[in-house]
Amino acid sequence: MSASRYTYLGPEGTFTEAALRTLPEAATRELVPMVSVPAALDAVRGGEAAAALVPIENSVEGGVTATLDELATGAPLMIYREVLLPIAFALLVRPGTGLADVRTVTGHPVAQPQVRKWLAAHLPDARWESAASNADGARLVREGRYDAAFAGEFAAATYGLEPLVTDIHDAKNAETRFVLAGRPARPAARTGADRTSLVVWLRDDHPGALMELLQEFSARGVNLTWIESRPTGEGMGRYCFSIDCEGHITDRRVAETLMGLKRICPNVRFLGSYPRAGGEADGPSGAASRPGTSDADFVAAAEWLARCQDGRA
Repeated sequence: MSASRYTYLGPEGTFTEAALRTLPEAATRELVPMVSVPAALDAVRGGEAAAALVPIENSVEGGVTATLDELATGAPLMIYREVLLPIAFALLVRPGTGLADVRTVTGHPVAQPQVRKWLAAHLPDARWESAASNADGARLVREGRYDAAFAGEFAAATYGLEPLVTDIHDAKNAETRFVLAGRPARPAARTGADRTSLVVWLRDDHPGALMELLQEFSARGVNLTWIESRPTGEGMGRYCFSIDCEGHITDRRVAETLMGLKRICPNVRFLGSYPRAGGEADGPSGAASRPGTSDADFVAAAEWLARCQDGRA
């Protein structure tokens, strides 16, 4: 395995590359752009790279399906870091192009919902066609395939383009979450401000099936931060769920939740416990956990049960 190489969704100039460069270790790694999320993750699976940074969730559009599906299937991978990046687009054009000259625009499919209102107001007659990434859209504009691309303003110089309009976004404070995925190993150490990710499959489709799954979290005071369903491809009504929750696998409440899920679900894929971007302490209002759900509470309950079993209660 090349421990000095990180892959990412390319080509050069993507928001993914910008997010990757915020990691301190990126300065000492060879950063290799890949044509797709599956290609970036497969390079890790094949030992060609130590890790890959890929987008997983957008605050406007939701989950990035290519990443969710890749992490749920194929050889297992684990998440070790996450990065939150504010997202604002620039309309990149070839030098000399004015807004009245723009008839065709391109960008990543996830970008379109984030600029739809701006497009309707300023380029109502422009035709949208999706590109593999926002930076790839910029490359296609440079080649003359399209008149303009929505991408990061920082991509303009890379592709010899000019930002005709900047700071474009329909939703203020839009963010994309990226994850650094590597081959399975011991999770990162607990920090007290952690996230645990997993994929869960339901045993069958029956009334209350999802509630049974969610009760494993609720009963132990584990806060869900994200849940999204994805079809398994095995037929209508067959879904798996990508889930993020507060806490670390070494926290008793999280560990017992995972054991509860394993008992009732045919398959649970652990995707890692890792520091949350921003570093907020676990639990509401910065509390470590809800009353009765700390490690000390679980230990005390186990000791009480042991005394009951031994006739010492």
